[in-house]
Amino acid sequence: MTDRTSQICILGGGFGGLYTALRLSQLPWEKHQKPEIVLVDRCDRFLFAPLLYELVTGEMQTWEIAPPFVELLAGTGVRFCQGAVASIHIEDRRVDLQDGVELHYDRLVLALGGETPLDLVPGAAEYAIPFKSLADAYRLETQLDILEASEIDKIRVAIVGGGYSGVELACKLADRLQQRGRLRLIELSDTILSTSSDFNRQAAQKALEERHVWLDLDTKVEKIEPNAISLLYKGQSDTIPVELVLWTVGMQVAEVVRQLPLPHDARGKLTTLPTLQVSDRPEIFALGDLADCRDAEGQQLPATAQVAYQQADYAAWNIWASLSDRPLLPLRYFPWGEMMTLGADNATLTGLGLKLDGLPAYVVRRLAYLYRMPTLAHQLKVGFNWIAQPLLEAFSN
Repeated sequence: MTDRTSQICILGGGFGGLYTALRLSQLPWEKHQKPEIVLVDRCDRFLFAPLLYELVTGEMQTWEIAPPFVELLAGTGVRFCQGAVASIHIEDRRVDLQDGVELHYDRLVLALGGETPLDLVPGAAEYAIPFKSLADAYRLETQLDILEASEIDKIRVAIVGGGYSGVELACKLADRLQQRGRLRLIELSDTILSTSSDFNRQAAQKALEERHVWLDLDTKVEKIEPNAISLLYKGQSDTIPVELVLWTVGMQVAEVVRQLPLPHDARGKLTTLPTLQVSDRPEIFALGDLADCRDAEGQQLPATAQVAYQQADYAAWNIWASLSDRPLLPLRYFPWGEMMTLGADNATLTGLGLKLDGLPAYVVRRLAYLYRMPTLAHQLKVGFNWIAQPLLEAFSN
């Protein structure tokens, strides 16, 4: 080891990136080994993505699910740098940001997440709204406010994709719009939630039926136009008037990652070892949506928040180990189960021997996510607000 301070650059402030940074700051570094840690993200706030749907119904506020990075990193020694990544030079171990800032690294963590592709059908990029970021939620809120303030009798909404995001979004929107909403969920395959457990799928189907959400299964989207969507079902095309189209289908790796001269899979994801190091590049770690990752048992891991949450712990440990001459640990993934929100005060949950739906699942889901929020200070702020808010509303009435 030399006396030079090691530099760790973490690109992406989602579950993978932020939690890696926080864990790195807590590890027992020797005084002469303590590195400089820089976290880079294009946004100024962390997003607790599984709770993004609660903004649709007003069940939660922005500050609860999207605290500023500077607040979360205060006192940790981690430096936050807001900016978009322009290029990564792996031979020079350098990252260039779009504003001209250059960052050098001894260890690089790639946790930039994935992007929703809007080029799969004509008109999607122009007229459909994805639902992945805080900006997407704000855009949806603006459109809903306009529609709700208008004089139209029914607000017709098409949601493309019958996976987790599409189902959760459909239930929340149905609860918000109530009798004024006319929602349809469009899925290319013959079932919603194809990778989910039977219990959760049945609970979701029940929730959709109770909210009168129309299911278009085995249906392909041909094109999207202003106030209309064209669907293909059993060889017959039909154009349906809509006020709003939401797109929840697909995931693609950012172009800056796809261009790297590193091993990728067919979808552009970086191939990693069970230690989360990129193949043939031990100084680079990849996790989250952009990583083609297998654990110590060779199990292919899905691109979910709970996977990134666990990957972050191993990534931090292995970076620390690699800089302090200790053995690295292969990821041993433990599936905690599956949780979904199915409308206001309603959810479904399977895992750890539990099968719950309705209000009990809603409460357990809330508590589980409270526990996983990034810092104790934020957990306490949010938890206190959840307790105090109903009391304040009761006294005000």
